[in-house]
Amino acid sequence: MKSIQLKTPVPGPKSIALADRSTGAVPRGVAQLTPIFVDRAEGAVIEDVDGNRFLDLAGGIGCLNVGHRNPAVTAALHAQVERFLHTCFMVTPYESYIALAEKLNSLAPGSTPKKTLLLNSGAEAVENAIKIARAYTKRPAVICFEDGFHGRTLLTLALTSKTQPYKSGFEPFPSDIYRIPFAYCYRCSYNLRYPDCKLHCAKHLEDTFKRVVAAESVAAIIVEPVLGEGGFVVPPPEWLSTVHDICKKHGILLIADEVQTGFARTGKFFACEHYGVEPDLLVTAKSLGGGLPIAAVTGRAEIMDNTGPGSLGGTFGGNPLSCEAALAAIDTIQQLGLNERALTLGERFRSRASLWQKRFASIGDVRGLGAMQALELVQPDHSRTPDPELTKKITRYCYEHGLILVTAGTYGNIIRLLMPLVISDAGMDEALDIIEGALSEACPSRSPLVNAEVPVGVA
Repeated sequence: MKSIQLKTPVPGPKSIALADRSTGAVPRGVAQLTPIFVDRAEGAVIEDVDGNRFLDLAGGIGCLNVGHRNPAVTAALHAQVERFLHTCFMVTPYESYIALAEKLNSLAPGSTPKKTLLLNSGAEAVENAIKIARAYTKRPAVICFEDGFHGRTLLTLALTSKTQPYKSGFEPFPSDIYRIPFAYCYRCSYNLRYPDCKLHCAKHLEDTFKRVVAAESVAAIIVEPVLGEGGFVVPPPEWLSTVHDICKKHGILLIADEVQTGFARTGKFFACEHYGVEPDLLVTAKSLGGGLPIAAVTGRAEIMDNTGPGSLGGTFGGNPLSCEAALAAIDTIQQLGLNERALTLGERFRSRASLWQKRFASIGDVRGLGAMQALELVQPDHSRTPDPELTKKITRYCYEHGLILVTAGTYGNIIRLLMPLVISDAGMDEALDIIEGALSEACPSRSPLVNAEVPVGVA
């Protein structure tokens, strides 16, 4: 692949003009992470309105595992446009909704019969999963995790952990939501170390039932198998199954929020497959649609059938265009072997990042699962103090040199990778070269007399 050459400085004049128009027309709460306005995109490459080409390691925040304008997805859309755009499945149904539900039922982990509800967004799917869990269990409470992210609607904001910028000023939130620590080994809430901790954070659930909320009041525990917005935190291998066992003991449903982890991002269709866990309810969105908005709740049939006719749905849920795009995206993942590709890309990143960690004192942790990989950046004094300003410098250097990155983490100090899985080896290597250039310019080198700190994480 040819080296990225920017035609104009970033932002270019056309992007600057569009930014001015955006300021006048769009509320400031809708912030843009980069000063780039897109004109075209294909595969893993974006071209802006000023003619600059960028490697895209953001993928629309994880929505484009099959790439921009995937040929199979666009062909499916063109074919559907020639037939009809919308009827509402609840009024005059159509086959693609059923076909996608059947496909998701077959892909979901475990052998228990499944059924699927189609919706518009990850937040809407989370809301419906909570609604279904409460109806089935006849219980009100939900337990979620610190550093988790589940959406921006009022109920999902109650579940989301990070206060700034998501929650502040939008109170009050729905009640009966309880938050406990995630298995964030690099920043253990209990100052313990894995595996000597014996999964204290998971087993502490039993204490939560005694001191915070009674188990018999809890409808569900909702969890991201790998934290997304919270910093791509990978729990110990047996952590999720331990939580699931506790759920089963108390008649609590386990909801796996796989909005960001789903559809090959971690090297399997769903991250919970890595842990051998069959969740009661599985929430998906983002890369399900290959670039179009669609989401789903897939769950055990007896749970999904518990509510009465007319109790679930939405006008645009399972829109025919989105259904066709999703079916094409799933076929593409299978045909191109993108689960295996995700593992290869993850290994390619880790081999470089492990060398960076030895070289640069500000890299506190390197972690991830499959292609869902991240760097945690900290002050270079062994205090593990988050360094969000350094993180901003690195992302700015990258887009000024032809690479789009997004950050993550409660403290804004995580560089995360969400590249389309169809990125070429040459494109991936060039992206890593740009990141290395950013680190070289912005990070202090580690003293050769001081060994790199071995992270506590388990990824």
